[in-house]
Amino acid sequence: MEKRILGKTGFEISEVGLGTWQVGGKWGTGFDQNKADEILNTAVDNGVNFIDTADVYEAGESEKAVGRLVRSRSERIYVATKCGRRLNPHIDQAYQPAALRKFVEDSLTNMGLETLDLIQLHCPPNETYYRPEIFDLFNALKKEGKIQNLGVSVGTVDQALKAIEYENVATIQIIFNMLRQKPSEHFFAQAARKNVGIIARVPLASGLLTGKFSTSTTFNEGDHRGFKEEDALDYGETFAGIDFMKGLETVEKEKKLFPENLNLAAIALKWILMFKEISCVIPGASRVQQLLANISASEQPALSAEQMESIRHIYEQNIWPEIANKEW
Repeated sequence: MEKRILGKTGFEISEVGLGTWQVGGKWGTGFDQNKADEILNTAVDNGVNFIDTADVYEAGESEKAVGRLVRSRSERIYVATKCGRRLNPHIDQAYQPAALRKFVEDSLTNMGLETLDLIQLHCPPNETYYRPEIFDLFNALKKEGKIQNLGVSVGTVDQALKAIEYENVATIQIIFNMLRQKPSEHFFAQAARKNVGIIARVPLASGLLTGKFSTSTTFNEGDHRGFKEEDALDYGETFAGIDFMKGLETVEKEKKLFPENLNLAAIALKWILMFKEISCVIPGASRVQQLLANISASEQPALSAEQMESIRHIYEQNIWPEIANKEW
């Protein structure tokens, strides 16, 4: 597994990490602790040393599984979690230092750890990015030894640009994949200038870029991919914010660029890793087989300039007209 530096944290992390939203099983099927343990340990066995979780993933069960992994292994495993989405309602006024401090302490308890390598604000509202007291809290938590670094998981490029104005923001987690290329145009250079690590989330566009979906694909009840278009939050994240049918059409064109490679997921992840500004990509996995397919991206040969240009052309023709006016 190739390693990269996670920005100003200085952490040397696996370029393919593991996102744990569905590590205990597919969305809508409940959380299986044994399955989570199997996936997490297999990831570490195969060179993964960066695990991303959140306090809201299965009501803390994901954090507990990650903590159990870290405590049971001798390898150095870097843990990133998130806070803020437990606020109800999830609005700017609810973001208060006392509430966020409690969330950090709860995550430490869930995972049985003394410090968090990376705590990330979990897609806060736009207004929150303009409140220095929220970001200042994490300086205090760092002095207390409860966290090592602060990051932000963002919904839009503009939010990412605002977040890195704060000196203590060490990482940005942002949606970036073959169907969502805007960050590379408007954000990557600024992040590199400030030595901010970039973590690519939703790298497979909620599964679209595995190439295994079709017009007959259905999703379990409780699976966020069964969202309604009027749900603005999910529409910006699920399937990279594009219409499902448009996504299928685009993926079919991308498949034709790699007729001899059946692992489109690994190709899609390798495409992301072709950008030197990326520190890590964090695909999720609900089965060991998915995990191993994703990890193989690190060993994939580099994409050619012609392949990269062809992917860019497909994006500009199929996707950009659909999202040009979207804030993300």
